[in-house]
Amino acid sequence: MAVLEIRDLHVSVETDQGTRQILKGVDLTIRSGETHAIMGPNGSGKSTLAYTIAGHPRYTVDSGSITFDGADVLDMSVDERARAGLFLAMQYPVEIPGVTVSNFLRTAKTAIDGSSPALRQWVGDVKTAMTNLKMDPAFTERNVNEGFSGGEKKRHEILQLELLKPKIAVLDETDSGLDVDALKVVSEGVNRAKEDTGLGVLLITHYTRILRYITPDYVHVFVAGKVAEQGGPELAERLEAEGYDRYVEASA
Repeated sequence: MAVLEIRDLHVSVETDQGTRQILKGVDLTIRSGETHAIMGPNGSGKSTLAYTIAGHPRYTVDSGSITFDGADVLDMSVDERARAGLFLAMQYPVEIPGVTVSNFLRTAKTAIDGSSPALRQWVGDVKTAMTNLKMDPAFTERNVNEGFSGGEKKRHEILQLELLKPKIAVLDETDSGLDVDALKVVSEGVNRAKEDTGLGVLLITHYTRILRYITPDYVHVFVAGKVAEQGGPELAERLEAEGYDRYVEASA
């Protein structure tokens, strides 16, 4: 069983106005097979947590720890984190000019596994995953995310998730910009990955609509850089009805 543990994490970032502390003591544990939803208002630090786990250089860890199966994540490079089994689906996936989707996926798989996948099996796996995600096979010959719609970019993120088979996936507002049909397709992809591999999921979202398709085991309310409350799926329904005002007022 894979375990990602975050303990008393404090993170800051440099801005035009100077150093700004964003995370102010986050404690969180995600295990294989669990789905954790982090919900909260804009600016509460949700995406900062995601990018810190992934190793984005913009964010400075002032104190605290992140461990993955007992190993110190903060001592790992970005590629070492990926090879260990950590995955980030970005809120705003970037374009990679000159690199086709097929080359990108196979190169990533080779880097993570340490050897190239058998070509015939790999081609079949890619085709099956794209069919499940209702992606046109022609996308494999397009440059990564160039000219992709928002929904196509998100499907490509989940295509990576299904093919690379990480142990823990951080999904940063994967529902952002998706219509109802695309949201259902993307959610089904996450559920397939979890069923196939025992994936642990940290799902960051503002809204409960994706939680109608991906049922969380735990819901954490994130306000002012820390967890303000946690509970089960019923907490998400309460947030949908009541909003975040009472948490924001309490933190102020």
